Amino acid sequence: MGKKAYTQLSIMMFLQFFIWGAWFVTLGTYLAAIGFSGAEIGTAYLTNNIAAIIAPFFIGLIADRFFASQKIMSVLHIAGGITLYLVAGMAEAGPIIAGLMIYNTCYMPTLALVNAVSFGQMQNPDEQFPRVRVWGTVGWIVAGLVITYGLARFGTNVEATALPMKMAALASVILGLYSLTLPSTPPGKAGEKVTVRDVLGLDALSLLKDRSFAIFALCSLLISIPLAFYYAFTNLYLNELGVEGVAAKMSMGQMSEVAFMLLMPFFFRRLGVKWMLLVGMIAWVARYALFASAADSATVSLLVAGILLHGVCYDFFFVTGQIYVDRKADSKIRASAQGFITLLTYGVGLAIGSSLSGLIVDHYTVDAVRGWASIWWVPCAFAAVVAILFAVLFNDRKADDRKADDRAAGAGAQ
Repeated sequence: MGKKAYTQLSIMMFLQFFIWGAWFVTLGTYLAAIGFSGAEIGTAYLTNNIAAIIAPFFIGLIADRFFASQKIMSVLHIAGGITLYLVAGMAEAGPIIAGLMIYNTCYMPTLALVNAVSFGQMQNPDEQFPRVRVWGTVGWIVAGLVITYGLARFGTNVEATALPMKMAALASVILGLYSLTLPSTPPGKAGEKVTVRDVLGLDALSLLKDRSFAIFALCSLLISIPLAFYYAFTNLYLNELGVEGVAAKMSMGQMSEVAFMLLMPFFFRRLGVKWMLLVGMIAWVARYALFASAADSATVSLLVAGILLHGVCYDFFFVTGQIYVDRKADSKIRASAQGFITLLTYGVGLAIGSSLSGLIVDHYTVDAVRGWASIWWVPCAFAAVVAILFAVLFNDRKADDRKADDRAAGAGAQ
């Protein structure tokens, strides 16, 4: 991967996650401000997860077969940006949720597409992908900082307004136009006959014949359930505790993500796939325990520690998982395989979590007062069970052997 490709891919990743960070973090606070209940907030986030379930089928049929990935990204981001801007001007729950469903149907397939475009330019993904993916984290950080310090001139409580959504909409259109300049990533199955197997993504499902991959897939789904609590309610939680500059403080999680992203090659060589994934899960448990412990006292140090653990939670599990999938899938089904994991994590897992989190929040809410300590202990216990399950059942030594082979091949090429 040359310098030009690295620059292009880094800008792509920056904008991809700037968009998500610009509206996703503050959505719960905004919806609560306009009268949404906990269950309704969960439903709003559920649209993101339903779209993630749809995404792999779209990727398997379109991206792997008919059109270059960067061209599909262009169309989806422009259409999504226009939709999100319209949603920002709505006031009723029904239209807002419907609009978010349309928007997320445009956005979620692009998560797999940016990975496909990136891996298509890389000779040594273990070393090169983290250096590109880190710019996505920087984009998320910048979005939080802009909300807290840039949009603040429009009001004192900008996180409870639709301004972050409008900012995300503008960035989406920009990325749509920029996508046309990206390196060409042609479909891996161009010219092949369309079958029901392709439409349903069954090529990627064939990977489940590998016992270790099946366990990884199951645990990816399960660990995403408690993740929904963090995405949907952390911003609201911190605002209700009276923490100032919440969007900026939450971006500290992405700052730690940058640090750990850069350290991933170091940890890969020493820990291997299983321990990278397991450490990420254990960090999940610790984060929610810290949040629960800080609920009654509003201890800022505990809250900040919980936020900073996001880097370990995300990098060690999700980014490691993306690299693991890239190793296990051959080039013809790579986009479908990445889309399949997107379905399990951002789709089914977070869908269950979004619905469950809203119900849990409402269950522990009495007279409009939320019992945050009880709320956070639920995802903490769930994550602990998943971590134990993974530690006992997962064992894929071949993945680490292949990693060593890939490093040796990369060194020989250099």
